[in-house]
Amino acid sequence: MRSACRWGALALVLGCAAAILYTTPDLKGAEAQDRPTWEDFIKTDGTMFTLGGQPFFVAGVNNHYLPYGTRTEVARVLDDAVALHATVVRTFLQPVIGSLDGTTPTIWDWKTDANSDHLGVHGNYLLYWDDKSKRMAINDGPNGMQNIDWLIAEAKARKLRLIIAFLDFWDYTGGAQQMSAWYQTPTSRPTSITQPNKTVDYHFFFSDLRTRHDYKNWVKHVLERVNPLTGIQYRDDPTIMAWELMNEPGIDSAMLRRSWISEMSAYVKSIDRHHLLGSGGSNAKGVSDLDDELTISSIDFGTWHGYPRFMATTPEKFEKFIPQYCNKSDIYRKPVLLEEFGYARSHPDQVEWYRRWLEALTRDRDCAGWLVWRLVSKQQDGTYPEDDFDQFDVHNDGGPLWQTLSQLVIEGKVNRN
Repeated sequence: MRSACRWGALALVLGCAAAILYTTPDLKGAEAQDRPTWEDFIKTDGTMFTLGGQPFFVAGVNNHYLPYGTRTEVARVLDDAVALHATVVRTFLQPVIGSLDGTTPTIWDWKTDANSDHLGVHGNYLLYWDDKSKRMAINDGPNGMQNIDWLIAEAKARKLRLIIAFLDFWDYTGGAQQMSAWYQTPTSRPTSITQPNKTVDYHFFFSDLRTRHDYKNWVKHVLERVNPLTGIQYRDDPTIMAWELMNEPGIDSAMLRRSWISEMSAYVKSIDRHHLLGSGGSNAKGVSDLDDELTISSIDFGTWHGYPRFMATTPEKFEKFIPQYCNKSDIYRKPVLLEEFGYARSHPDQVEWYRRWLEALTRDRDCAGWLVWRLVSKQQDGTYPEDDFDQFDVHNDGGPLWQTLSQLVIEGKVNRN
């Protein structure tokens, strides 16, 4: 659960650069490396994730700029994840823009010269609106899907597993809100969530037949893409631990939420037989939402996101939420994962609460693991980005937080795997 201010102030806008359309790379001569088998994939067994028939406890990190950061920045994040002894890294596919010529507007500042952490995307984008054909288009070029090819190949080289959400709900780099804006007039389309006084129809994306169609086409394209660096289709690559339908799909209507998750999860499973699938939902409003999605047969594991600040609760009460959420795993015989959490470093007891929460998750056999929000490495200029608002960033700086998380990752793997 992220507030608009989490990302910090954006830098001034640069002049428009000419955009280039790319086609799918020529795969002739690409050789598959170590063809995967069914045993290479993460699976589930009741409340646990498993690998090769053995328990697989998730202890890892989130990072939002892996799909568009520079190669140096992405490599630093993956290297720091290895240094932390993490088993899994989570991210979501982005950015999404309007048309390349600006005729169909981009609802967020995609030309900012800010660093990657603060949403400077360096001209990278995955989805855009083609004004000529009047439909969604996909960028398969070096500033598009080839970034994801490289990310997966580099994660594989480091023996890291990825959880990848197909889309972000929020409009920080376009997400579902930009896709909705393709079909709405300037006066009715969703406005930036950085403008809290504007009325935004978040339900449009999930209910409109055109956006539902676009979403399915995007999912199909991703799953069936052949990575030219490995020769393996995404749907056949065990480097990907799991897919998620969306990062934090914000659907207030219980009926629409269940309908959309049911339809889209069944669609993913119709194409991809190998990978686990979660909704990517925050389920931060209570465990009843988690109850609902765990009854959907095509959802393999449950997720929840926890931030005492945004949940208007105390760290003590937050600790009590852990067994409540994990207990659902035993009821529905599906793993439950705390896949985002954060407590500001301005609190002098931050490190102690992280220790208490993660030790509780490790002790509870109904808990499948955790992913901290968020691991941030040095940017292209060699410095860490500012994190003055939420203060959740984790750095490989050898400090108390880093040392504690590293120790808890190791303890989780030793005690649960």
